[in-house]
Amino acid sequence: MRYVVSHRTTYSYDADVSDSLGVGYLTPRSLPWQDVASSVVTIDPEPGDLRTDLDHYGNTVTYFQVTEPHQALSVTARSEVEVLEPRYDDALLVQPWETCRPGTSTDPDAWRTVDFALGSALVDHTPEAHAYAAVSLLPGRPLGEAATELMQRIHADFTYEPGATTVTSTIADVLETRAGVCQDFAHLTLACLRSHGLAVRYVSGYLATDPPPGKERIVGADASHAWAAVWLGQDTWLALDPTNDQRAGERYVTVAWGRDYGDVPPLKGVIFTDAKESTMGVEVDVAPVVAGSGH
Repeated sequence: MRYVVSHRTTYSYDADVSDSLGVGYLTPRSLPWQDVASSVVTIDPEPGDLRTDLDHYGNTVTYFQVTEPHQALSVTARSEVEVLEPRYDDALLVQPWETCRPGTSTDPDAWRTVDFALGSALVDHTPEAHAYAAVSLLPGRPLGEAATELMQRIHADFTYEPGATTVTSTIADVLETRAGVCQDFAHLTLACLRSHGLAVRYVSGYLATDPPPGKERIVGADASHAWAAVWLGQDTWLALDPTNDQRAGERYVTVAWGRDYGDVPPLKGVIFTDAKESTMGVEVDVAPVVAGSGH
């Protein structure tokens, strides 16, 4: 599938901002199953400094600084991306899960995945998460089967409820409330599998949503999304979306990955201002490119 992805974030303040410094993870990754035809990030007001770089995990990071006094700021990312359905080697999926832990794997590149097997700021390896995962991680069970069942259980046992958590909610909070959003369910998947020694990435991006039957697609109705990917060896990661109980396929646009949300937020930054109030708005659109549409 080919998509045009638009992600616009707007900020408004009740007094001038004299200096705004921002960092954004808004450019999709080029991957074996994802081709990025174009991608551009624009800032209004025009920044005095705008540049991109690659971070430790190979994600494209946009840095900007706006020093022109302003009471409104917009950051717009627009990309055209083609996504294929990822393919997995059955031999990797049926490996006993214990053999896929970086600490015991015979894969010569296992050391590269250790970061994703350790605890992180937003992903605690709680005893409760370990116990929850143990129900699926039975001794000798194929990793693909065990991780998929864990995803299915999270989808069944936890309620998607915007507002039930915040960006700083802990694994314990999610397990207690049994509710949250995609970020929370991705973090829970990470905590469950990492607590058993497996390497798992937090993945940020977008999911193209289909309109209800008979309804037109609503521009701006899509949103940022998050899922998890567990290491199978041979530089292969099984991408699982517990929010929707499915593997991440051709409808998923991958932007960045890290240890948790804190590594790859769409935008973060610092402002210098006397403003007392501010508002933020986000509009995301993932539009399929129709043959002959001119894109």
